[in-house]
Amino acid sequence: MNVDEFTAEHAPTETEETFDLENKYTLDVAVSGSLLAKAGSMVAYTGDLTFTGQATPEGGITGFIKEAATGEGTPIMRVEGSGHLYLADQRKEIQILRLDDGESLTVNGEDILAFESGLSYEITEIDSLAGAFAGGFTNVALEGPGHVALTTHGDPVVMEPPVTTDPGATVAWSATAPEVEVNTNLSDMIGQESGERFQMEFTDPGGFVVVQPYEEHA
Repeated sequence: MNVDEFTAEHAPTETEETFDLENKYTLDVAVSGSLLAKAGSMVAYTGDLTFTGQATPEGGITGFIKEAATGEGTPIMRVEGSGHLYLADQRKEIQILRLDDGESLTVNGEDILAFESGLSYEITEIDSLAGAFAGGFTNVALEGPGHVALTTHGDPVVMEPPVTTDPGATVAWSATAPEVEVNTNLSDMIGQESGERFQMEFTDPGGFVVVQPYEEHA
């Protein structure tokens, strides 16, 4: 492959979509106004864009997602202006969803990549898991309309309740809520916290749960 072939094959594609994939690891966002994205996820941009930390959005909602590995807050950044923004997160695969008006989705804080500023959002925590995993277990509850991009280690599997999942492999859920159960048979495992001990039970019919072939928080 010569230089011209290489640049032609890997050049950004023109698109009319607000959220579009350049490849399965890179998100292209056509920014015209503002959006919110995971801090540190920008890999490149064109046009006139500005980036600011988003610590306390209007309404008093805390705009921080806890970092699983360190327990420190990872801020959401607000991106404003006009141009194309390219986002990625540690070579994780990117999934784009469009939420209609009234549709909701809760995403594991480690797996949120970007969402349109028109979406309402709230940072929540599952108290019964907060002390079980390094850095806690923080989620972003979103409500449409608008686009959201989330990331997965490998190809996701979407399951309908009733289903029981490993918390570290659980990426997102919609129209259902988990109950956390503890497997006491594994309570004596020293130095380990795993989804085999802590389990999320989803029983509400009509919703869905997204899991990945990887334990994020164990």
